[in-house]
Amino acid sequence: MNIALDATYSIGEHLSGVGVYSREMLFGLASAHPETRFSFCYRPHRYFRSKESLPGNASRRLLLEPLGPRSASLFHGLNQRLPRIRMKRAVATFHDLFVITAEYSTPEFRARFTAQAREAAARADLIIAVSEFTKSQVVDLLGAPAAKVRVVHHGVSLPAGTPETCPTHTVLHVGAIQKRKNIARLVEAFESLGGDWQLVLAGSFGYGAEAIRERIAASPARARISVPGYVAPGELSRWYRRAAIFAFPSLDEGFGMPVLDAMAAGIPVVTSNRSALPEVAGDAALTVDPENTADLAQALGRLARDESLRRELSARGRARAKLFTWAKAVHETWNVYLELLG
Repeated sequence: MNIALDATYSIGEHLSGVGVYSREMLFGLASAHPETRFSFCYRPHRYFRSKESLPGNASRRLLLEPLGPRSASLFHGLNQRLPRIRMKRAVATFHDLFVITAEYSTPEFRARFTAQAREAAARADLIIAVSEFTKSQVVDLLGAPAAKVRVVHHGVSLPAGTPETCPTHTVLHVGAIQKRKNIARLVEAFESLGGDWQLVLAGSFGYGAEAIRERIAASPARARISVPGYVAPGELSRWYRRAAIFAFPSLDEGFGMPVLDAMAAGIPVVTSNRSALPEVAGDAALTVDPENTADLAQALGRLARDESLRRELSARGRARAKLFTWAKAVHETWNVYLELLG
């Protein structure tokens, strides 16, 4: 049996959530099933950059339509996209559909994304959604039959043992500095925290970043706000050890991997009560209406003042994170393959 997967998004120095997912699936599946041959397929703009060592049962292939792995038993599109060539069997993973639902990107990107998503949903034999929330969107927005959608949650890389932390008066946010992440309201809510509290916004700049830059520049708490841009994993780990609060009041998430990363690190979390975030956070975080700045400020203030609540949420978060492993995601993805292939 040969399984082909779109590995395009798995390479690069600054991996997005989709990139992390792609790497975990590619290498996790190959490791868990050494008896199976895997084809890691890369679109042309990434193929010539894909020089890393592959597992012994995996090979590198160019995905250049109309050429492609037609002979593969199954093709898995890891980012809500499938090649137009006809495959024997096809699975598509859908992470989120916020591009369709709101103005979080350019009109040109929205049109291209929507067309690709609709085509992938129609042509896939089975669909993997990374949350129940994303499944509902695939069904409602793309018209996919619910019967062909399977939910497989993302995982989190759990630290070995209990993370060593040395919390300072730091509120940490990890994610792109963009409109969808609700950074402007987070900045306004943070301004209500006095004293030596600081806000660290770790992430590269994205859609709508200019307005956010202006809001930060105008903040009366500007001296206590740090915007380091993209932070490499080693440096990010240090911020996780130092943060006392993790704030993630995003307006729309198909899953919300940073919430699990923070929980695994033992940081108490404040997040949104909408999209997939309540599904991921469970009872291990404070949830607020992300469009109600007063509610967000109140939650930050409550955590800042209440050390016992921070300890409680830290413990709940660690326990919650253990429910989401990449090994579990790999196992459930393989079951989807077996369902198709008999």
